[in-house]
Amino acid sequence: MNVFRRGAWMLMLALACAAGTGHALPSTAPPALSIRTLDGKTFDLAALRGKWVIVNFWATWCSPCIAEMPALSKYVRTHKNVAAVGLAYDRSPRAEVLAFANKHPVDYPLAQLDMDDLPRGIEMPATLPTTYLIAPDGRLAERFIGPVDAKLLDAAIAASRTSRPGTGANPP
Repeated sequence: MNVFRRGAWMLMLALACAAGTGHALPSTAPPALSIRTLDGKTFDLAALRGKWVIVNFWATWCSPCIAEMPALSKYVRTHKNVAAVGLAYDRSPRAEVLAFANKHPVDYPLAQLDMDDLPRGIEMPATLPTTYLIAPDGRLAERFIGPVDAKLLDAAIAASRTSRPGTGANPP
């Protein structure tokens, strides 16, 4: 069963939707997310405080999502202070999502959202892929609509550090 801490997650997504352009976003409370991954483990955003965290919405049928997965995987693999989770926003049967994950392995955990039981208040991604960058202090730093790559992630991290000195003192 997927477990979300609704209040902070709703705040993160509300701020992201209000921002529109993906520039640095203010946050009064850190977002929280705890979800069971495809491998049966639990991804807990709070446990990753101190790291940059990429939260990526994707689907098995989404060509741009599939194309960006290797770049996200490489980014996580080559940046010790960055973690990620991929959230399958997909109605495909779990077995198909698992088969997809086996065919397209990544260096970060994947989870599938229950499309019939999405947590209340979570804004559905208007387009896939949609990616959120969470700063080491837990605040929502950036929202991306469309594929991301190392250049975009590096720029977002640099901009976030500039807008909030002392944030993310550890380089990614």
